[in-house]
Amino acid sequence: MATFIDEVEVYFKAGDGGNGATTFRREKHVPRGGPDGGDGGRGGSFYVETSLHLSTLLEFRPGKIYKADRGGDGLGKKQSGKNGGDLILKVPVGTQIKDLGTGTVIADMVRYPQRETVAAGGRGGRGNQHFVSSIQQAPSFAEKGEPGEERKVSMELKLLADVGLLGFPNVGKSTLLSRVSAAKPKIADYAFTTLVPNLGVVRVDDNTNFVMADIPGLIEGASEGAGIGIRFLKHLERTRVLIHLVDISGMTGRDPLEDYRIINNELAEWSAELAALPQVIALSRTDIITEEGVVERYKTHFENLGMTVFPISSVTGDNITPLIWHVHQKLEETPRDKSATAESGIPSGIVYITPQAQTSDDDPKKFKVERDDANVLVVSGKALERIIAMTDMDNEMAVRRLQRRLERLGVFRKLAAAGAAEGDTVRIRDVEFDYIDDEAPETAEEAEEME
Repeated sequence: MATFIDEVEVYFKAGDGGNGATTFRREKHVPRGGPDGGDGGRGGSFYVETSLHLSTLLEFRPGKIYKADRGGDGLGKKQSGKNGGDLILKVPVGTQIKDLGTGTVIADMVRYPQRETVAAGGRGGRGNQHFVSSIQQAPSFAEKGEPGEERKVSMELKLLADVGLLGFPNVGKSTLLSRVSAAKPKIADYAFTTLVPNLGVVRVDDNTNFVMADIPGLIEGASEGAGIGIRFLKHLERTRVLIHLVDISGMTGRDPLEDYRIINNELAEWSAELAALPQVIALSRTDIITEEGVVERYKTHFENLGMTVFPISSVTGDNITPLIWHVHQKLEETPRDKSATAESGIPSGIVYITPQAQTSDDDPKKFKVERDDANVLVVSGKALERIIAMTDMDNEMAVRRLQRRLERLGVFRKLAAAGAAEGDTVRIRDVEFDYIDDEAPETAEEAEEME
C-alpha cells in the first residue's frame, strides 16, 4: 500500500523572461539600418492539474525546489527568443494550494479536469527596436527579462467525499464502509486499526451512487492533537452528511452517550461549520446485544435529541439498506454549498493566479515610501519593482531612461514628501542610490524618448 501523504510544502520558481537584444541592422546597401533587437522569450510557468489516478501527494518531496526554464534572449533581425517550457504538475482532486508568504489560498483543485497557474513566468524584455524616438534614433540598450514568480506553497489534500463516517476508534466504521462499497479497509478488533482515510463508492441503485469517507477514530482532546484522527478531520470538511456511529454493544467498555458528546465537542472545537453538518446516528453492533430493551433505549434517547436513528449491524447487514437510502435522501436535500467548504463554482476566498502582466496591481504609480530600521528610504510597489528588475543597471543610457521614468511617476516627489534629505539612501527592490535634491523637470524631448 502506497504511503498516504496529504500535506507537503514545496517551492516554485518560475522561469525568468529572456533579455531583449541590443542589435542593429547591418547589411550592404543599407547604411542606416537602425536598431533591430528582438524581444526575449517568456519564462516557463508552473501549472497544477488534477488527475484521477492520484490519491496522495507522495510525488512531491517536502522542501523540494521546482524550477522552470528561463526564456531565451532576443536576437538580431527582430527575432524573439524562445519561450521557456511550462511545467505541469499532477495533483489529486481535492488538493488545496496556499501561498505561505501571504496565507492566501491560490487554487482549490476540486474538479476534473482543472488546471491553474501557481507561479507565472516572467515576460521577456523588449529589444532596442522598441526605444526609438525622434531624438534617439539608435538606442543602445534593451530591457532585461522580468523575473519569474517565486512562491513557497503548502499543498494540502482534502478528500472529496459526500458522506463522512464519524466515531470513536473501533466502533465499526471500516466494517460499514466495506459492507456498503467495494473498499477494503483494514479491519481488526483493536483501536486505531484505520491509520489513513479510506474512500468507497456506495451504489444506491443502477443510476445513483455517492462517495463515503472513513477516517481514523477520534478521541477526547482530538481537536488539541490527541490521537491520530485529528490530522484527518480536514478530510470531512468537504462532506455534506455525516454518519455518526455509536457502539451500543458494551464491548468497548465506554458509555455510548458520553462518546457521542465527546465526538461532537471535538467537532465543534475543530470547525463550527463541520459540527453543523447534518448527522445520522447509526447504533452499531446490534447483532451482539443480548439484553432486552438496550437498542430501544438508545434509539429513543437520540430521537428525543431530534436525530434520525438506525440500529444496524454491518456484519449481518441488518438495517443497512434503509440507512443508505436515508443518507441518499439527505444528500438530495443538502446542496453542495452546504458542506463545510463549499465546492460549487469558485469557493469563497479563493484567488486564482493570473500571469504577471495581467495582475490588478500592475500600475507603476501605485507604490509607497517608508523608512526602515537602518533609516533607508524603501520604495515598494510591484510594478515599480518590476521596472527596476528589467533595467540594465550597467548601461548608462538605460539608467538615464530609468531616472526619467521615476521622475515622471512621481517617485522623487513622494520621496521629498517623506522627508528625504540630500545624501539619504534610497532602495527600490535590490537597487540603492543616493537621493539628490536637484531633480530637474523632464523636457518634452526626454518624455518622448522615454516612451
